Amino acid sequence: MSRTLRRLIITGLAVFFYTSVFSQRYLSELDSSLFIRDTIRPFLKRFDNIRMTGYIQSQLQLAQSEGAKSYNGGDFSQFSKSRFMLRRARVRIDYFVTTKDKFAKALFTFQVDATERGVNVRDMFLRLYETKHHNFALTTGIFARPFGFEVNLSSAFREAPERGRMSQILMPSERDLGAMVSFEPQDRNNKLRWLKVDAGVFNGQGLSGTTDFDSRKDFISRVTIKPLKISQFELSGGLSLLQGGWRQATKYVFTPGMAANGDKIFTVDSSLSNIGKIAPRKYYGADIQVKLNQGWGETELRIEYWTGKQPGSATSTTNPGSLPNAPVYIRDFNGAFLCFLQNIVNKKHQLLIKYDWYDPDRNVKGNDIGKPGTNLSSTDIRYSTLGIGYIYYFSDYTKLVLYYDIVKNEATQLAGYTGNLKDNIFTCRVQFRF
Repeated sequence: MSRTLRRLIITGLAVFFYTSVFSQRYLSELDSSLFIRDTIRPFLKRFDNIRMTGYIQSQLQLAQSEGAKSYNGGDFSQFSKSRFMLRRARVRIDYFVTTKDKFAKALFTFQVDATERGVNVRDMFLRLYETKHHNFALTTGIFARPFGFEVNLSSAFREAPERGRMSQILMPSERDLGAMVSFEPQDRNNKLRWLKVDAGVFNGQGLSGTTDFDSRKDFISRVTIKPLKISQFELSGGLSLLQGGWRQATKYVFTPGMAANGDKIFTVDSSLSNIGKIAPRKYYGADIQVKLNQGWGETELRIEYWTGKQPGSATSTTNPGSLPNAPVYIRDFNGAFLCFLQNIVNKKHQLLIKYDWYDPDRNVKGNDIGKPGTNLSSTDIRYSTLGIGYIYYFSDYTKLVLYYDIVKNEATQLAGYTGNLKDNIFTCRVQFRF
């Protein structure tokens, strides 16, 4: 074996060993471990700015019926109600530069996801830090939108197998192309160390499209209160805002209204002046996390609520990846995520109960949907999901997740939606991260 090959093997093992204990809990988080490099041998000095992390999630899923529609890993195929799948397999590389006094100076991040469904870039961004007072940073590229708690909680650390239905519909892929300014003091002696403020401008279509299809941009901002310790408790929370929209390609715009007989309907405006106007996209979010630390484990409660206005079509409220040519439907939505976590006996065993709902049209109820002449469709149905799970942590790197999703939809007058659909899902997942 040549000397060069031996050095490459040793380098790879050293970097893997060094970085294996670190992984970011939040998508927009700066890990302080990036500052420490004194354990690497001198001959690896050229690699001491590189950090590699990753994780793999392999799972078995059983659905209540064949071809079940699901936001727990995607829809099942027509004749299947069981499947093995590689949900996520990601590798992330960070190249980090510090100042002489060991404060952050620059960060380049690249993350890729490779599964049986293909290979996709998940992150590709540059973050430049202000080095005089160490309070501000500028991020540009593909990175996580600064909205909400659940959206930014990394899939490697999130206890539930998937984010809620509302997150997946309104914030698909969690990332977008844009630029963001952040206020986040790095000096531990700074009195505002507990505060983080992000504000950015983004294309709006996320990773669902290859290019921005109009000139309208989304402004997204979040104010985060980092965990504050009060006796045995930790409190944290945040407020989020999104103001944006996309260009209307047709003259037909449907908005909530009421018929002469009192029925709730969509009314249409077909003025030619609607072409080229912006369909409004406005989100408002608030979240709080409370954790009780005990000697044998932790108790945690997370509550998050979103409300706002979402443009869509007759058949979808998902943000489009290309310019929609269909009539525009403007809906008022709301939804929430509630998560309860409890260690059992010790920190290796954890009970998880999660409840979330997404109401894409909070102006109507189930029995309004399906009435003739209302223009209401299955897109307007409210869904709620109760998830019950057990997690066993073999180590800091490996865990087993057993999780059952109980999905409920409103009963409507629409054919196929007069009762609850059979779309409950059981997931057994093994995860390893490094």
